[in-house]
Amino acid sequence: MTYQAGLFKGKRALVAGATQGIGAVIANHLAALGAEVTALGLGGGDGTLAAGVEVRQADVTSAPSLDAALAGIDKLDIVFNCAGIIQRGAEHDIEVFEKVLAVNLTGTMRVCTAVRERLKASRGCIVNTASMLSFFGGGLVPGYAASKGGVAQLTKSLAIAYAPDGIRVNAIAPGWIATPLTKALQDDPARAGPILARTPMGRWGTPKDVAEAAMFLCTPAASFMTGVILPVDGGYMVS
Repeated sequence: MTYQAGLFKGKRALVAGATQGIGAVIANHLAALGAEVTALGLGGGDGTLAAGVEVRQADVTSAPSLDAALAGIDKLDIVFNCAGIIQRGAEHDIEVFEKVLAVNLTGTMRVCTAVRERLKASRGCIVNTASMLSFFGGGLVPGYAASKGGVAQLTKSLAIAYAPDGIRVNAIAPGWIATPLTKALQDDPARAGPILARTPMGRWGTPKDVAEAAMFLCTPAASFMTGVILPVDGGYMVS
């Protein structure tokens, strides 16, 4: 951990899409820094959440489900939107395309809308999850690329709209991160080789890399930052 212990002591945090993957790592980082953390997600998760993280079931595509999950939470300081799906090769099917947008983009907006008043009371912050594909197209993933591009523009728009409430809205844009979702790519030298060749730092990123960069956006050091899309990609986008 690269931050001061207890940095978020007394803060209440919510992480949507936190029962596995990058979301779970972010939830654990917040808890390790002293925050009281509620993780929202579907199913039982992958077993990696810290013992002190509260888990509530929620579907970000359903307003009633989200409202039920937020019941009893009167105030929030930090909100992360990590809920997301990708359906490589299937997203040219319009129903699949619509589902990806419903989770990744509309779900992010639904969470932001639901927590706005709670964050207003604390002058808190939101961190959304964009992607390097917010800036590139993806032939196999038109829904994912479109939704993540939408998240980037949504972040900028809400940064303007929520600023009078004292709420900062930023986003992280992960690049090639070593997760179960990218394992097939990692294990295929023919596909992994070009990725690493274009990444100046010469390695896959880790969920920890993403989480530690994301923590910065919640700290007092970032108090004059809003509407930022922060790449965590080893330099891939500038190469």
